[in-house]
Amino acid sequence: MKQKLLIVEDQFVEANNLKLILTAEGYQVCSVASSVHAALAVIEKETPDLVLVDIFLQGELTGIDLAHRLREKKIAFIFISANSDKQVLEAAKLTEPYGFLVKPIRKKDVLVMLNIAWYLHQCRQSPVISKTPRIRSDVRPPVELSSVIGTSVAMQETLHAIKIVGPSDISVLLLGESGTGKELAAQCIHNISARHKNPFIVVNCAALPANLIESELFGHEKGAFTGAIDKRTGKFEQAHGGTIFLDEIGELPVDLQAKLLRVLQEREIEPIGGYKRKIDVRFIAATNRDLEEEVANGRFRMDLYYRLSVFPVKLPSLRERNGDILLLADHFIKKYAQTENKFIEGMTEEVKRNLANYPWPGNVRQLENIMYRCVLLTNGKYITEVQLPDRRNSVALSMPPSVKTIHENERDYIVSALEQCQWKLYGPGGAAELLAINASTLSSRMKKLGIEKKKA
Repeated sequence: MKQKLLIVEDQFVEANNLKLILTAEGYQVCSVASSVHAALAVIEKETPDLVLVDIFLQGELTGIDLAHRLREKKIAFIFISANSDKQVLEAAKLTEPYGFLVKPIRKKDVLVMLNIAWYLHQCRQSPVISKTPRIRSDVRPPVELSSVIGTSVAMQETLHAIKIVGPSDISVLLLGESGTGKELAAQCIHNISARHKNPFIVVNCAALPANLIESELFGHEKGAFTGAIDKRTGKFEQAHGGTIFLDEIGELPVDLQAKLLRVLQEREIEPIGGYKRKIDVRFIAATNRDLEEEVANGRFRMDLYYRLSVFPVKLPSLRERNGDILLLADHFIKKYAQTENKFIEGMTEEVKRNLANYPWPGNVRQLENIMYRCVLLTNGKYITEVQLPDRRNSVALSMPPSVKTIHENERDYIVSALEQCQWKLYGPGGAAELLAINASTLSSRMKKLGIEKKKA
């Protein structure tokens, strides 16, 4: 039998529509409450298993006040709202809800969210289930996740979240610093989903030229605009039946955010110069930005944020998974020794200590690049030396007499790094490695900031 649910919502039409969806799916729905006092009375009388609660209700008390009471009573709850105020959202997060659904609510979203919320609630309440299992050295992870290296607690928690959300069809937002492996995590989610035999399309939103983003994503018909000599199938349509991974989603222009929101809501696209057509796509997005801050500053749509972040997954930095550094280093040595046809057994203890004690601002990507360089420079069986950049001196910028804009400082910073690398962008010793960012991201920033190599 499915769980008993309580809807706490002061808008009759929305509450009734939600009730119809849930009862049609076999859920028991308690009497609808429109205020905190009414909700508490229903809880005492009907004892629901899970509560769907709006933030702003009738009366002085809010859904956030009710959430604190629900936590005391150990009752699972999900917020439903359309509020974008940063302080309100932060207060809501502090109550540790099992999910957040943005209005208008889609049937598919609420049903998947209920299943995940109930599973997470059982994990939190049961000490046996909630304990993330340790990965023993003699036990291999599933084949679909075998590309993920790491036995640290932080990485196990991430893998646990991936295993939970992977088989569902829900949207996922991957959060974490640059270089933490968000694309690999997206690929793993796709691999363990029912869509694994269908396309996995990667889109780097930061690398798309501003004047071509819409054409790249939605496609265009022949003759739709000047220069459209052929029909172009957009990335969304290419991903039909599979998964689309929108990397660096925080870089997407606001006008395109509105069109992406429609795709998420309606599951349909309209190519430039063409007709609307339905698509069947799962969405995974990633960012290293604080999207809640972007929402509060009006640079990212709140409704899009909550459509994408139905199930957020945090990718830990390498500093947070220090115990995985040597495991990863060994993996990269084997990988690139094979690529370069070299026989390297491992590293000296001094190299291991240096690697373990370094802060790794560029995370796993930086570690991989440095180990590749070590392999190239090693002629014996062991890596005896590793060159680690000094962050304090890597890019030294003198303070100008007058304050520069953020863009001017960013431009100076990138130019300084390029000059140190003799304007080499990619590969070992390149500016992208020094700056600990994707080469495609560096190329995109250079175009936007007008950075070009001066001709001799």
